[in-house]
Amino acid sequence: MKKEAETTPSETKRQRKARIFRINFFFFIVFLLFAALVVRLGIVQIVQGEEYAKEVSRTEVNVAQYPAPRGKMFDRNGRIVVDNKNVPAVTYTVEKTTKTKDKLETAKKLAQLIDLDTSFLRERDLRDYWIAKNPKKAENLLTEKEKKLEPKETYPLQVERVPEEEIKKIEKDPKELELAALYTKFSSGYAYEPQIVATNLSQEEVSRVAEQLENLPGVDVITDWERVYPYDDVFKTILGKISSPKEGIPEDNKSFFVARGYARNERVGKSYLEQQYEDYLNPRKAKVQYISDKDGNTISQKEIDDGRRGFDLKLSIDIELQKRIEKIVDQQIKAARGRGNYLVDRAFVVMMDPYKGDVLAMVGRMYDSGEMLNFDYGAFGTQYEMGSTVKGATVLAGYQFGLRHGTVFYDAPIRLKGTPEKSSYQNMGAVSDLTALQRSSNVYMFHIAMKIAGIQYYPGRSFPAKDEDFQKMRNYYAQFGLGVPTGIDLPQESAGQQSDPGIDRGKLLDLAIGQFDTYTPLQMAQYVSTIANGGYRVKPRLVTEILEPTDDGLGPIAQEMPVKVLNRINNTEEDIQRVQQGFYLVTNTRRGTAYAQLHGLNVAGKTGTAETTYYGTKRQYWGTDVYNLTFIGYYPAKDPQVAFSVVVPWTKRTGSEDVNKRIARDIVKAYIDLQKEYAGNSNAKSNDDEQ
Repeated sequence: MKKEAETTPSETKRQRKARIFRINFFFFIVFLLFAALVVRLGIVQIVQGEEYAKEVSRTEVNVAQYPAPRGKMFDRNGRIVVDNKNVPAVTYTVEKTTKTKDKLETAKKLAQLIDLDTSFLRERDLRDYWIAKNPKKAENLLTEKEKKLEPKETYPLQVERVPEEEIKKIEKDPKELELAALYTKFSSGYAYEPQIVATNLSQEEVSRVAEQLENLPGVDVITDWERVYPYDDVFKTILGKISSPKEGIPEDNKSFFVARGYARNERVGKSYLEQQYEDYLNPRKAKVQYISDKDGNTISQKEIDDGRRGFDLKLSIDIELQKRIEKIVDQQIKAARGRGNYLVDRAFVVMMDPYKGDVLAMVGRMYDSGEMLNFDYGAFGTQYEMGSTVKGATVLAGYQFGLRHGTVFYDAPIRLKGTPEKSSYQNMGAVSDLTALQRSSNVYMFHIAMKIAGIQYYPGRSFPAKDEDFQKMRNYYAQFGLGVPTGIDLPQESAGQQSDPGIDRGKLLDLAIGQFDTYTPLQMAQYVSTIANGGYRVKPRLVTEILEPTDDGLGPIAQEMPVKVLNRINNTEEDIQRVQQGFYLVTNTRRGTAYAQLHGLNVAGKTGTAETTYYGTKRQYWGTDVYNLTFIGYYPAKDPQVAFSVVVPWTKRTGSEDVNKRIARDIVKAYIDLQKEYAGNSNAKSNDDEQ
């Protein structure tokens, strides 16, 4: 048996050293790893600890705005003409973590609780809904190559490829349509921007939704508002329109409104007073603050502002006077048509305070297929040849260019080379400035135009009027507001139209009698106000005061809208009084052109008849030669309270040649009667107070 080899002392010593080295190396490695761990922990805790702590506790604050009512509108006597009605509404607010499937699940639950309108749905909405509901099927509409593209590139392809039979299935299923309607509304807003998804709910529907709010994430029941009009359609066009929650802010003004803090689905004024006074009528919205964690989950919410109704407007309009004048105009249009004037389909009246510019009534009415329609905006947005009503301005222009009071011209036809014969409606013989206004002499105005142009009249010769002569007269007319904006506080005002005479220089004479340039009914009212008040052109206004919102009638005045004098005409007081005298003769002397209809009412004014051309659809039956009948005036003749214009376009002169004067007569009577009623009511109230 062989013996095992014995280990020498030197070998034993080497082995022991090797073990010690391995053990030391192991502990050294452990030390290094431990040291690295300590260093790393130090970095995490000391250097980056604060940042990590912030990350863990990080939250995000978002604010959602809820609707508050717009400001109301009152007429000059404190009657409400635009009000708000509270209506229950269901809203849906998307959070940053809301997914498509969450919207679909909530929509399915909500659709079981309320009835929904689906009429607004477009085919595109149905395609979007189908894709949301069927994501896998929608994915299969793409090729393998297309699936690698960005979603913004693939989605339009999916929308386009949704099978038509799938769209038809949705259209035939009322429940699917309701779900599509809710999904469309749920998807129309931005995060933390509440969307109104249902209004006009029954009390039962409100209760059902309120009871299930815990199971309807993002859904809430609120009190919304709708505009109501106590006087129905009276002056409604000019009061203006607002956008719906679905429309939100107009696309062409989106950046403007968003920069001012508006939500994209916010209702704003779209036209006329609602648009013009948006800054005042717009409310301060109620605000709810949402706090969410770093993953976007809402962890708390609280109301930080309960909102406030917008400022109220006090208007210059007397809504009762407006209502009565509308009725008068309707009756007179129908009466004119009954006398054979089938082209008469519109008429306008503007009545205003000549000193303050307050518009008391602004009426435009249109006949269409047996109905009388509101056409109030035509009073400042449409223009017509106004005929002899401009003669007051022409005479005053003549005074500026050397015409003396009492100057006499012989009224006989004017014959110029290259221009049709021009005359008055009858040869009047010798006429003065006053007689020319009283009897409405065209020829007298022709001589004034020649004087302004510096042209000596010779029968049969050419009429060398220059462009500067046209501009000279237009500049003077502009002092009254003719041919320039009146400055009324409304958008989209027309300034009228200045025609081009071309080679017919005799058109300067037509300009002098109101048969060349066109003006609006509002411009005519401003013009006659300037004569009535002694020569001051005053800016018309529809809003007189901005009021603090209250729950009880008119609130305190927040801002007054000042009376603004735009200019004074360049005439003496005697010049203006001379024309005022001529206007008085028109209505109060037997040879005056409006005596038959207006004598005894203490009105001063001027009639107008403009020969013009009808371009409407009925010209094949009735021809193109028509007349615009007009009247401007003020009441009473001394220290007038109101000035007004009446415009009736497109008459045929068969029996209705005085429809303008009939309207003028009736609106003055309506104004007088209404003032008596107000005085009677005031006296009765005073007696009650004393008792």
